[in-house]
Amino acid sequence: MAKVAFLGLGVMGFPMAGYLKNKGGHEVTVYNRTAAKAEAWVKQYGGKSASTPKAAAQGQDFVMCCVGNDNDLREVTLGAEGAFQAMGKGTIFVDHTTASAEIARELYAAAQKSGFDAIDAPVSGGQAGAENGVLTVMCGGDAAPFARAEKVIAAYARACNLIGDAGAGQLCKMVNQICIAGLVQGLSEALHFAKRANLDVEKVIATISKGAAQSWQMENRYKTMAAGKFDFGFAVEWMRKDLGICLGEARNNGAHLPVTALVDQFYSEVQAMGGKRWDTSSLIALLEK
Repeated sequence: MAKVAFLGLGVMGFPMAGYLKNKGGHEVTVYNRTAAKAEAWVKQYGGKSASTPKAAAQGQDFVMCCVGNDNDLREVTLGAEGAFQAMGKGTIFVDHTTASAEIARELYAAAQKSGFDAIDAPVSGGQAGAENGVLTVMCGGDAAPFARAEKVIAAYARACNLIGDAGAGQLCKMVNQICIAGLVQGLSEALHFAKRANLDVEKVIATISKGAAQSWQMENRYKTMAAGKFDFGFAVEWMRKDLGICLGEARNNGAHLPVTALVDQFYSEVQAMGGKRWDTSSLIALLEK
């Protein structure tokens, strides 16, 4: 059992912190910018809440984090009341935020300077993966602290791998989102085509899902996409944030992402339709409007 702080109790962080407490058996202290959310977590899971990231991090073995973006991350770590102000030697910071590789390296350097370790550890699996404790975690950092952190992360992960040095976890998450963007657009077009061709979608998917066209998106999203239901899963506005990170990194490293850029534009059109909180599978709505 470890002493763990968890910063950020959104749709991902809330259940992840719960798994640390109930499945992992760890002593958990939570912080959330909206204090009522932290109080609700304590009421549901037990544990403790703190009024600032700094207070939450005091005396912990691990500080886990899952917030919105680079700016949120800087605030809860490097700010005047940030967690890094209280973290001591031997502590490990594990960041599950999907953020830039740049800030991952920045936080790693700050941690090293202060005598503790930092792991960038973005996750894949969405809200359902967090709620079911089956997230995939991709990490960047040093091997020794990763080996320690992996045992704690196991409370809500089905897979957790060290990809490389600081920032490599975030870069791996970018690869993940690039793959998903193209897959969802392809599936959207395929379902739209099948419907316009008056094919039985159920029979089509039952057949092609046994071959090379099979994907997680097909298995888990085709029914709701065909029905025009997008009220679950990973929101369009979150995906646009992630794709923006991908495109920004591509500008830095010279990668060419024409399909990713196009799909990002399609998602902007979904937002204009009022779909910023729709699931990412809502790309099909553009084809059928």
